[in-house]
Amino acid sequence: MSMDSPQYDAIVVGAGFGGMGAAIQLKKMGYDNLLIVDRENDLGGTWHVNHYPGLAVDIPSPTYSYWFEPNPRWSRLYAPGSELKEYADHVADKYDVRRHMRFNAPVDGARWDEENELWQVTLSDGETLTSRFLVTATGYLSQPRNPDIPGIDDFAGRILHSMDWDDDYNPAGERIGLIGTGATAVQLIPELSKTAADLTVYQRTPIHVVPKMDFAIPPVVRRLFARVPLLQRLFRFTTDANLEVMMILSVINYKYFRQLNVFASYLSQWHRFMSIRDKSLRKKLTPDYDFGCKRPTYSNSYYKTLAKPHVHLQTAGIERVVSDGIVACDGTKTPIDTLVLCTGFDIWEANIPAIELIGRDARNLGKWWRDNGFQSYQGVTVPAFPNLFMLAGPYASSGLSYFNTMEYQMRHMDRLFGELQRRGARVFEVTERANTEFRERMSAKLGKTVFRQGDCARSRSYYFSPSGETLVRPASTNETNRENESFPLSHYAFA
Repeated sequence: MSMDSPQYDAIVVGAGFGGMGAAIQLKKMGYDNLLIVDRENDLGGTWHVNHYPGLAVDIPSPTYSYWFEPNPRWSRLYAPGSELKEYADHVADKYDVRRHMRFNAPVDGARWDEENELWQVTLSDGETLTSRFLVTATGYLSQPRNPDIPGIDDFAGRILHSMDWDDDYNPAGERIGLIGTGATAVQLIPELSKTAADLTVYQRTPIHVVPKMDFAIPPVVRRLFARVPLLQRLFRFTTDANLEVMMILSVINYKYFRQLNVFASYLSQWHRFMSIRDKSLRKKLTPDYDFGCKRPTYSNSYYKTLAKPHVHLQTAGIERVVSDGIVACDGTKTPIDTLVLCTGFDIWEANIPAIELIGRDARNLGKWWRDNGFQSYQGVTVPAFPNLFMLAGPYASSGLSYFNTMEYQMRHMDRLFGELQRRGARVFEVTERANTEFRERMSAKLGKTVFRQGDCARSRSYYFSPSGETLVRPASTNETNRENESFPLSHYAFA
């Protein structure tokens, strides 16, 4: 195999919004021989896989979209999941990336071929593909966590995972046990409770829930947004600013804006008080960690639902699952017909990275991270992994809209690949020094966040690795955008 023989300019792993954004940027820079592979049977990533009742964005829709492709068709401030899937289809067609996609093609792993300066990408069916560049767009929330609960395999009823929902399932008259109280459960519990005969929610860690300022966007306003895009830009400016204030000030700059964080906690506390009269139930639902340690969420119906007589909150823990129900650690048994799993994602063990990556000198990325700490330069590149561009690396996300993350990465690609082309080079690789300096700078900046300054010990948050590290980028969107438009090109070696 010669140096000039890779099958593709780039292979992108993942056909969600991240993968599509990367492909759009690559095409803009003249790379048209692309392949986007995805293990699912359609595009959209999270918004194709998830279709459980009540699914909606938990970030205002104008902010949860590409800046370069505003969507005037959102029906609500917090759009339902089906509209995100429609938006994904629209983007794929408008920017001509659908033709590059191959579905039902899970990737087992990828290896850098140093001699030929290309990536060898192996699919689960054994086929090996080659490309000059590799982009991983697998997201943080792609590998669901299945709980290791004694007896769960012996359960005789139906088991549903929120990520593998059966649209034909009818909860009417059912006795349901639901495990988990994260963002997915907060959306799903009120929907199931509408017709279920009995719903028992098994909570390990309570979550901060604040009121959801949601509203329908009238058709006349949507038509106006379509005709006068500047009006939608102004609307987005408002939703962007509100989100930044909440996250950047109260969480990322907790050291200086602690009172704003306390206010957010009080807002959640007030919401519980107004929704639930039972003091003991309120106490069970009250987090014993600071706001922002664990991803908070929005709902106007979650607390009210848990106060209904046919809905029960179980906090004693699960001892085992039996054929017809769940036995809690306090010895009580709850008979159930259906078990619903809202148990989150295995971020640190299975998502970072989501596939096996072998770089220069046979460095295994997953093993190297676990031995040396999670790290990446600007959240996108890693030493000893030439021509690899990650969209969900350590320090990639500030916890805000994933689209903000994606678009600063597109700016990084524009600068990096532009320099590669200007030099007529074939290979880029971030230097060890640049990576180390960036990691040290992020670590120092994390010192002012709620993750270091606040009380997060009991949060059981996916923001923290098993060793206590956090991958959140402690910076505002504007600061991050500036860095990725102007990082020193000397931070990379070109060949």
